[in-house]
Order: sequence, then C-alpha cells, then structure tokens
Amino acid sequence: MSILGWILFGLIVGVVAKFLMPGRDPGGLIITILIGIAGALIGGFIGRAVGWYGEGDPVGFVMALLGSIVLLLLYRMIARPSV
Repeated sequence: MSILGWILFGLIVGVVAKFLMPGRDPGGLIITILIGIAGALIGGFIGRAVGWYGEGDPVGFVMALLGSIVLLLLYRMIARPSV
C-alpha cells in the first residue's frame, strides 16, 4: 500500500479509534483523526518491517488500529490540562 493509501486508511482507523476510546480529547475529532493517520503509518511500517504481515494483509488494520490507540493514549497523557 502506498503512503497515500495508508493516509486514507489512517483516516478510517482514526475514526474507529475515537469510537473505541470515547471521551474528551484535548484536540477534538480532527486531532484524533490526524493521530489515527500517524498511528496507521507507524503501525503499518513497524508491522511490515518486523515481518508480521505482508503488503495488503487484513491484519494490517489491527496493527494500524493498535498504533492509533497507543498514540491517542500518549496524546491524552501529554496534552492533559494541568489542574
């Protein structure tokens, strides 16, 4: 899958990650989708580099989703407003 494909795929994954992790995000839906795109790119790259799956395997969705959720958790921890 090309980089453009991973970006479009990340858009979908970002929306799914937002639905799986409801709550108030500091950046809103747009930032969550951008984090999903980054998570899909990172998760897809790592999964293929390690050899867990090949190009176009359906398990790539799971890895992209995991990457997005991890990035979203990190973002929530970092961008949490201080009290």
